[in-house]
Amino acid sequence: MKIFKKYLGLFLLRGLVAMGFGPIVLTAVYGYLGLSGVIESLAVSEIALGYLSITLLAFVCGAMTSVYRIEELGLAQAIAVHFAVLYICYATVYIFNGWLEEGTIPFVIFTVAFVIVYALIWLIIYLINKHSANKLNSSLNNRSE
Repeated sequence: MKIFKKYLGLFLLRGLVAMGFGPIVLTAVYGYLGLSGVIESLAVSEIALGYLSITLLAFVCGAMTSVYRIEELGLAQAIAVHFAVLYICYATVYIFNGWLEEGTIPFVIFTVAFVIVYALIWLIIYLINKHSANKLNSSLNNRSE
């Protein structure tokens, strides 16, 4: 509980900032589902549910980045917590909103796609940080010479 209190402000701030991206993501999801023929029209209740759920999902996604600031967690633990929470939240929202067809195959495809996208995002973050670290090290080495 002590950890939660310590990071509550950061959690809330990051979540609130990310909430602004919810409608953009929802537009992309609805656009994709429309283009793929999964949906042809939406009722007002579907739009409202989608907007609310995707905004809450955006809050969770943004807020969960604060897990990497918790010194008590190692990087592997932080990644595991982040991954698990996001996976559960995404799966819940997709199932609840009917964006994921029923059945094992669609769920396996969703899971594989989620893991691949999550890994790609981490790879991009790693490469950016590695490049920045190399650039900083190079700069520091040039100063010391």
